[in-house]
Amino acid sequence: LSILLSLLVPAHTTRSPDCGGILTPSGLRYLAEVSKPHAESVLRQDLMAPPAPDPSLISPSSRNQIISVKVEEFSLTLIPDTGMRLSIEVDLGMTPAPSTSKEMRLSILADLHVEMNPEGNLEVVTSACKPTLEELQSTEEMDRSAPHKSSGSDMDKQINVEKICLEVSKLLLFPNERLMSLAAPFPITPSCQVQYLPLAAPMYSEQGIIISLQTTFQVAGTVIPLPVSPVPFSMPEPASSSPSHLTLAFSQHFFTSFFSALEISGAFNMSMLGWLPHQEISPLPRQMGSLFQEDLPVVLQAMTRSSPRVVLEEDKAILYLFLTAQIGAGSSHFQSFLSMNVDVTARLHLSVTDTRMIISVAAIEDIELSLATSDIGPVLAALLKELFLPTIREEVPAQINVVLRQGVFLPHITSFTYTDVNITIHKDYVLIPCNLQLEARTG
Repeated sequence: LSILLSLLVPAHTTRSPDCGGILTPSGLRYLAEVSKPHAESVLRQDLMAPPAPDPSLISPSSRNQIISVKVEEFSLTLIPDTGMRLSIEVDLGMTPAPSTSKEMRLSILADLHVEMNPEGNLEVVTSACKPTLEELQSTEEMDRSAPHKSSGSDMDKQINVEKICLEVSKLLLFPNERLMSLAAPFPITPSCQVQYLPLAAPMYSEQGIIISLQTTFQVAGTVIPLPVSPVPFSMPEPASSSPSHLTLAFSQHFFTSFFSALEISGAFNMSMLGWLPHQEISPLPRQMGSLFQEDLPVVLQAMTRSSPRVVLEEDKAILYLFLTAQIGAGSSHFQSFLSMNVDVTARLHLSVTDTRMIISVAAIEDIELSLATSDIGPVLAALLKELFLPTIREEVPAQINVVLRQGVFLPHITSFTYTDVNITIHKDYVLIPCNLQLEARTG
């Protein structure tokens, strides 16, 4: 996967990739496998349509008619440094006359590659296409042992193989309309969206088709600035080719940007109901009593005071969350009498469901509390921990996980989901090898 290093070199300073993916040769084979029925359906519709009358033919009865279309072979292979090669073998059943039938074989060999159009979307383009039409054994000429070329015949005019070449990419199950869905915006929260923007046309190597992406986060429709400049992330080359259809890669910068977008949207602002012991046990209730004449529940209102940060190490992802907690009385009008800085260090857990990466706080590793301001005089750090640490330790991860539970959509194209996922966390990046699965049609 070191190839990602070359594709992740920034095109210019403001457009730097922070994630990418490799569609492997086995992934291409799977796409060919699921495209075969689709290709047969498209060819059947195109080839079995009644042809326009041809005045050069003596009579309509002499015109060949296609009565069956069957795709025998449909393969998609990788051509390193160039693109893909599509090979199709189609058997056509013909009825040149009511009492006889024969078979023709249509062979199509096409070279395809993916370009980035002026709108910034990826699209499949045909660079070369060679159709061949051959006649196989007919029912009335069983002694004919070998197929022969029939190019240039009336049959060629009726099948119009050149037209098929013009639209050969439509035989794949991921036409350009579906490929455009890769760059569609996906919701994270009601006010926050993520979008993956291709930076250039894909590269082709023996390992697969390599796509570089830049992640853009929007809050209330406005693209947020990146919290830090992304560092081009390099990845080790695997010992052997991956058996997975696809390998996605996400840099440390991606995760920090994700949490920063949520922080900017206010998703990590939270309110927690606190508890104070009897005033005979602790001095803080007595200090509060000088401010309020009645017993009121204590409320902690936490807000982020700076951008969160994610650090990726071998086999672990750590979230650093920096909060300011205002402590006050729980009345209809919140009255803060004390604030403290709360620095949370938490272990993250990553998983994938369908096409979403589910990120959750798995465990709190450390919490640091320190007094920021106080209207009731000095408060010892030990007392702050005694009074508020249990509530913070329980409520902060619980409320963060409520925000994160919908997950973040991974780059994907419509109608395909991910299965057999194996997430591995390395220093500075995360790898997600997975297989593609075509969703079953409903209705």
